[in-house]
Amino acid sequence: MASAATAAPPKQHPTSPKSSDSRPRTPTWAWALPPVAVLGLVFLYPLALVVQQSFQPDTGGTSLQPYADVLASPSFLEALRTTVWIAVAATVGALVLGFVLALVIAFVPFPGGKAVARFIDVFLSFPSFLITLALLFIYGTVGMANGLWTDVTGAAEGPFQFLATPWGVLLAEITYFTPFVMRPLLAAFSGIDTAQLEVASSLGARPARIVRQVILPEALPALAAGGSLVLVLCLNEFGIVLFTGAKGVTTLPMLVYSKAILESDYPGACVVAVVNVLVSVGLYGLYRVVSRRAGA
Repeated sequence: MASAATAAPPKQHPTSPKSSDSRPRTPTWAWALPPVAVLGLVFLYPLALVVQQSFQPDTGGTSLQPYADVLASPSFLEALRTTVWIAVAATVGALVLGFVLALVIAFVPFPGGKAVARFIDVFLSFPSFLITLALLFIYGTVGMANGLWTDVTGAAEGPFQFLATPWGVLLAEITYFTPFVMRPLLAAFSGIDTAQLEVASSLGARPARIVRQVILPEALPALAAGGSLVLVLCLNEFGIVLFTGAKGVTTLPMLVYSKAILESDYPGACVVAVVNVLVSVGLYGLYRVVSRRAGA
């Protein structure tokens, strides 16, 4: 009798883990369906329509003629060169200026330093045309700087006429996008142990060497993140170029606007838009490869 009692298996509690595992579970891939559906509806479907329209000339049918016409036009080649060099130059300028300003805010004590760091977060919410308008009020043809010059010298016009040139667009983009580099840099600098800086300084290292050997390696991932973001944003920037009034500066987004709104050339506008997307993705991928090989 005792052997029978010991041989009987214990009853499993209904709330044991084994019984709960027997319930049907939702497959993991099913949780990815809602975001993929939203992404496809909001982004991929309109993009597919743009690509489809780029192969449909106004004469009807489907052909590569819109691409042949646009890619061979001098206006497109000039817009492509202008877009790339302004985007690359603005990214380099924002990286250099953002790194220097972030160093000052993070490691040079001065009154109001924390308030300036908080203002960087607020600045990120500003629209790009607002910064452009501010520069126009200062350096525009009838801006403060030119007005002060004409009042003092009696000249008919002031010397500051660069805002309607590529240099004005470059200045506006560097001014606007520098905080996008500073924000990740300030976060990276906050994690640096100040004891390392004190030890390096006590060993006789100069500030430039401390920045190069201690701070810069810690900042490379943040520089790569901020630089890649600024590069993509500059490649697709429209408001700054439009509000500076730089008539001689035509970028790819401006060319899309010109062909679609002014010329009613929708296949041509779609071709330029597709090329703009490819250039953005290509330069972004190249930047990430370079930054990864650099140790960022």
